[in-house]
Amino acid sequence: MDLALIIAVSTMGGLGLFFAIFLAIADKKLKVEENPLIEKINEVLPGANCGACGCAGCYAFAVKVVNGGIKVNGCPVGGEEVAKKIAELLGVTAETSVKMVARVLCRGGNLEAAKKQAEYKGPTGCAVAHLMSGGNKACFYGCLGGGDCVTACPFDAMYMNDNGLPVVIEEKCTGCGNCVKACPRGIIELHPITQNTYVFCKSQDDPKTSRAVCKVACIACGICSRKSEGAIEIINNLAVIDYSKYNENIEAIIPFDKCPTKAIDRLFVKKVEEVAVE
Repeated sequence: MDLALIIAVSTMGGLGLFFAIFLAIADKKLKVEENPLIEKINEVLPGANCGACGCAGCYAFAVKVVNGGIKVNGCPVGGEEVAKKIAELLGVTAETSVKMVARVLCRGGNLEAAKKQAEYKGPTGCAVAHLMSGGNKACFYGCLGGGDCVTACPFDAMYMNDNGLPVVIEEKCTGCGNCVKACPRGIIELHPITQNTYVFCKSQDDPKTSRAVCKVACIACGICSRKSEGAIEIINNLAVIDYSKYNENIEAIIPFDKCPTKAIDRLFVKKVEEVAVE
């Protein structure tokens, strides 16, 4: 064998062996040991990887919570049960939190909302319809009925009803917020599950236009504002509830029966049990 070739092969082999040994030593010296709590916390997380916590996924959440970058109750999908497990692993006290759920703040479905004279022909998805022509409804603030929110929900907690409006299945809703992000009109919001009073409208049209385009739109009449002890204010032709003044007696303060279009309403009307008088 040629001497030059032998030298070249020996040199390359020697260099390869040297770098292999160097990398092996460097790996041991520079290796960063992962906190075992990260994997343990990752195991108790729901594994939805929905991003509702603000992290890229459940593992990223586990890393942040161990490093103190996020609270133990920061996973809305896992709720209090997961928060307690994480708190036990970290040796801290879990903060109590109220479950957040999605609320659809529009009741202008196919029966209530007026249609445009020129019918929209094109993709039915909300995002596309919103950008192209605003859909078939004359209201430019209401639900488009395309179901983007339903498609975006990873927990099957929403469906479209016969009136073309999305309905939230409260028991399944985890408060992940994917439906909120998917709605181009901003009519879906996350609220505490205990909250029962809402303005079911987002229209900022003037009263005359609001009346013309939807039977259940807020027409900024101001009755609720005048009779709610400061709990409601009219802003941009729309009644806005100041939830900082929200309390268990707010349903007694707001004049629901005076709202001409029922835009301000309770999500659930609480049943009053009849007490037998002896």
